[in-house]
Amino acid sequence: MGVDPSFGLACLGKVNMTYENDQDLMIRYYRFVANEELACDEAELGPEGFAEKLYSQQKLHEQQLGMLNYMRKFHFDDQSAILEKLHHQMEDANFESEASILSAEQIQEIVRRRVSPLFRPSQLSLTE
Repeated sequence: MGVDPSFGLACLGKVNMTYENDQDLMIRYYRFVANEELACDEAELGPEGFAEKLYSQQKLHEQQLGMLNYMRKFHFDDQSAILEKLHHQMEDANFESEASILSAEQIQEIVRRRVSPLFRPSQLSLTE
């Protein structure tokens, strides 16, 4: 297209910074960005590849919704710990979509570690 990608990204970043307090505009902006990404995916992947990607995204969203519904059964402090663990997991995986899911067992383990004093990290430093 003849546009330097870094210039385009810099301009898009300015939109976020300039209008961060305009919630309605930011919602419409991110909706536009998502639609643009879908259009690019459709053009690049072709009909079959695009259909597969949409199916995978739908399954991922269903898993995420199930995880969030399961999390609602826990206390707010536990939910915060779960979300913190999920955030670290996603960072470690470079924000790959598969990293955005925790199983029921993983969630239970996070909550159990918060409750049980046996799982609390020691306050001793390694140099002592």
